[in-house]
Amino acid sequence: MQRRPRRNRKSESVRNLVEETSLSVKDLIFPLFLVEGTRQKIEVKSMPGIFRFSQDLLLKEIEECMKLGITAFDVFPAYPESLKDSIASESYNPETFYLKTLKEIKKQFPEVCLMSDVAMDPYSSDGHDGLVKNGKILNDETLEILAKMSLAQADAGVDILGPSDMMDGRVGYIRELLDENGFVDTSIMSYTAKYASAFYGPFRDALDSAPKFGDKKTYQMNPANSKEALIEADLDFDEGADFLMVKPALSYLDIIKLLSDNFPLPIAAYNVSGEYSMVKAAAAQGWLDSERAMLEILLSIKRSGAKIILTYFAKEFARLQ
Repeated sequence: MQRRPRRNRKSESVRNLVEETSLSVKDLIFPLFLVEGTRQKIEVKSMPGIFRFSQDLLLKEIEECMKLGITAFDVFPAYPESLKDSIASESYNPETFYLKTLKEIKKQFPEVCLMSDVAMDPYSSDGHDGLVKNGKILNDETLEILAKMSLAQADAGVDILGPSDMMDGRVGYIRELLDENGFVDTSIMSYTAKYASAFYGPFRDALDSAPKFGDKKTYQMNPANSKEALIEADLDFDEGADFLMVKPALSYLDIIKLLSDNFPLPIAAYNVSGEYSMVKAAAAQGWLDSERAMLEILLSIKRSGAKIILTYFAKEFARLQ
């Protein structure tokens, strides 16, 4: 046998020399959950080790994460029902706690990369990502609301806007409004291929944002489809997106590779709440090693072509570096 692949696996030092994929804390964005009030640190029951923070403690969490090398954060707000309405008006209220917190983060930590979420569901009394009328999610009427939300977040100092709504045409609509108002440097990371997935459950627990009726299948993608992701990516690319995202990550590694192979933009992937929680639940039963599973999952996402990974494992991974 002239060719023996095992020769390149015979020791750790040799394995390191031929390692094809490397993973760094610099590749990661850490999603964080924000609640109103002070001195609030509430664990998400379905996501062990993940918490909802009030502004004061969220700032301390960011400071601690930065000491570990994490410099990018995506903040999601959890709103009480009393502040929700059918048009998500709280999303662009300049006095709302979410926007005020984004401003404070950039004031105290100007060096961080701060990402935000653009969708109606955290603020909507209907729990959908778009405007609802007569039981139907309206596309074009939603765009104006998303644009107001985006403009307010850009004004708060956000570096990257994350439209997660999956309304047609929203990237171009938001990009045009941002440019008209002088926010030409504010980036857009489009949730390009966001699938109607069963893995979002714990996230909706964290935000209390589950839809009040029906599901999201008329706007989120069918898990059976891959070519459709190319259509979505073509549109987002042409409309001015700076990054293309695939969500979830694990069941859609082929989609990550598909977009990576076909587009020159950086590809992001969201290692979502359900993917995190199933590892933690299995580890709690002693069925697998949480640390090894985490590393294998993150490597698989990076190997498939994702330049950026949004993951709840970010802090845990950073502690290993």
